[in-house]
Amino acid sequence: MPARASSGGSGRKKPASRKPAAKKRMPDGPIAFAVAMFGQFLLVLWKLVAHTVGGAARAVGRSARDLDPDLRRDGAGLILLAAGILVAGAVWWQSEGPLLAYTRLAVAGTFGTFSPILPLLFLPVAVKLMRTPASGREGDAGRLFIGFSSIMLGLLGLIHIGHGIPQPSEGLEALQKSGGLIGFVASGPLSAVITPWLTGLLLVLVLLFGILVVTATPIRRIPERLQTLFGALLERDTGPDAGIGILGADAEKKKKPAKPRRKASRSAEESVAGDHERPYDSPVLPDEPEPVAPPLTDDEEAAAASAPAKRGKGRAKAKDPAPDPTPAPGATEQLSIPSRVVEGDYELPVASMLKPGSAAKPRTKANDEMVAALSGVLTQFKLDADVTGFTRGPTVTRYEIELGPAVKVEKVTALAKNISLAVKSADVRILSPIPGKSAIGVEIPNTDKDIVSLGDVLRSPAATSDDHPMLVGLGKDVEGSNVVANLAKMPHVLVAGATGAGKSTCINGLITSLMMRSTPDEVRMILVDPKRVELTMYEGIPHLITPIITNPKRAAEALQWVVGEMDRRYDDLAASGYRHVDDFNAAVRKGELTAPPGSERVYEPYPYLLVIVDELADLMMVAPRDVEDAVVRITQLARAAGIHLVLATQRPSVDVVTGLIKANVPSRLAFATSSLSDSRVILDQPGAEKLVGKGDALFLPMGAGKPIRLQNAWVSEKEIRGIVDHCKKQSEPSYREDVAVPETKKKEIDEDIGDDLDLLLQAVELVVTTQFGSTSMLQRKLRVGFAKAGRLMDLMESRDVVGPSEGSKARDVLVTPDELPGVLADIRG
Repeated sequence: MPARASSGGSGRKKPASRKPAAKKRMPDGPIAFAVAMFGQFLLVLWKLVAHTVGGAARAVGRSARDLDPDLRRDGAGLILLAAGILVAGAVWWQSEGPLLAYTRLAVAGTFGTFSPILPLLFLPVAVKLMRTPASGREGDAGRLFIGFSSIMLGLLGLIHIGHGIPQPSEGLEALQKSGGLIGFVASGPLSAVITPWLTGLLLVLVLLFGILVVTATPIRRIPERLQTLFGALLERDTGPDAGIGILGADAEKKKKPAKPRRKASRSAEESVAGDHERPYDSPVLPDEPEPVAPPLTDDEEAAAASAPAKRGKGRAKAKDPAPDPTPAPGATEQLSIPSRVVEGDYELPVASMLKPGSAAKPRTKANDEMVAALSGVLTQFKLDADVTGFTRGPTVTRYEIELGPAVKVEKVTALAKNISLAVKSADVRILSPIPGKSAIGVEIPNTDKDIVSLGDVLRSPAATSDDHPMLVGLGKDVEGSNVVANLAKMPHVLVAGATGAGKSTCINGLITSLMMRSTPDEVRMILVDPKRVELTMYEGIPHLITPIITNPKRAAEALQWVVGEMDRRYDDLAASGYRHVDDFNAAVRKGELTAPPGSERVYEPYPYLLVIVDELADLMMVAPRDVEDAVVRITQLARAAGIHLVLATQRPSVDVVTGLIKANVPSRLAFATSSLSDSRVILDQPGAEKLVGKGDALFLPMGAGKPIRLQNAWVSEKEIRGIVDHCKKQSEPSYREDVAVPETKKKEIDEDIGDDLDLLLQAVELVVTTQFGSTSMLQRKLRVGFAKAGRLMDLMESRDVVGPSEGSKARDVLVTPDELPGVLADIRG
């Protein structure tokens, strides 16, 4: 009975059901079955051998260990490797056997005297196939084939001409001793028409053409490439590694490494007052221009089972291809870490002391899985939105979602928990929108992270293009660009995060960057380490102006000394008529500025002074008022004097990072925090609680509206100790003895205790044990009058037992109970 039409009355035919796929038939007969199984066994054996050899090739070094299995070409590499071994056995060792004899006959007859070189070409190509991802090679395959064919044709033709252009009629032996059959084809017919000299000239042009094609060098860029090549050769001959490998290790030890130089953009003689200022200046230096994402390709398989349809009216419900990643910044030449030309014998550490990190992976299988998961969430909630691309960073990948017309952004941001569930990660961060793009960004942590090395950041174009001594390497952002910043333009930075989030590694990176790029005459440092173990490896470097301070009370005194140093610098700036220490230093170097008549001073350039406090909370516990006052005064005024602060803490609470400190420290670097409130204390906005830790950070430089997410650069303790030892060998530290001594004289009190010795000892013991310095408390406990209690408090102040009077508040007790026996012994004499 015929089927009735549907109730809708459309009359459309019911689509035919798809036929089930035909089952794969097994071969008939035992012989055919055995042959098929033997073929399957050979195929499995071939793949096993190919993956084993490929894995051994990728095990050398670290750049290819994590290569995606979908991008490996072990089979092709094994074929080339086997061909190279076969040709080597036939040509080099003259082995016997029918296969080797035919191989020797074919190879020697085709390539002539060039045949012994062929095995040397098979091995590197095979290794490159096994270690290099397949993506990106297909586009260059045609160019490389044309280039190597031209080189082979021109080279074998010239060899054939050099042997007198023997003809094939003279026998196979004549061809084998010349350019072979290829050499005859390249030179024989053409030499019969024109002279061999003109043929040789044409073959030279063909050879040069092949070289240009292989190296992808346009004709107009030949002089530039030659200049770069000869420059590299000359630098290698005169560099620190010259002679290594020829004269041996002894020659390397005897040869003194060359001093790294930094090409200054403008010499000191050409600098003018105010030249350090630029309109709309930023402490973050750009690395490379942001690349434009390529259009989506149509030959890829669908990433999601049912992806959203294309935008527009009447679009088809077809599967979208997986988007291509936004290309990372192009590979650039790794330059040496620069340094301005300095006078004297001080030599900066060489760039090779900082090791490179792991190679960046532009795309992995995990990225395609995340694209499929995101597309599935958008489809399930019927949102007119597409995943159009992604940018893979070292720690996180940012996926771009573009919305259709009349789709609210809130519909995507409200799916944050659903996205976290789909991608199996609780650390998903949504940006709406991505700065500079009309798209929503979804940042998801990578399951296979890259290692960001401080050496790679300092060798990047962003660092080598600037010669400022206060430039430091921070890391790489989500787009893979290197992030470097100028501490002199921040001008002060607050570094905070939970324990183990990467704060100490960041401090090590800042100090190491300064040691790699600046001399003690350019940058001096004060390191405050209340923990006593974080910064001990830097003890004795010539950049220090005082030994590393571990006592919180001494740290407060050092901050007061910095305030005095700032005032002294401003006095010189005001007397000389300059607004910034850079202008003052330039005038002193050019000899335009001298001390006033009658003064015994001699003006010298002021170095930048960097104060790094590794734990601000410990200082705020001991002397909160003194530390806050000193920090606020320095951060308010010290920028023009060349004094800058780096304040670090793992307890970002309002009693440590007070409102006055936050108001005067404009740059923030937040690592992973344990709560949303901590993130608001550091950044004044949420975000740090979503970080994954281990160097993942949000950097908010001065003047920026939104923070930059970056992976902090890693520097190992072994590298730090090597650089520290190098700096110690160059110069001895020159300490200032007045740094840890307060400048203001203490209140002079009558030193004659008289008959009040026993009473004073009781008062000291009472105040120290209770840690409460109050005059009224002494009156009650010791049963003395107000005058006697006040005199006892003055005597304790003169002996550093209590701090100065602060009105009606109790005085700060400066002695701990553990120090009480020693203090009592000193009072007794």
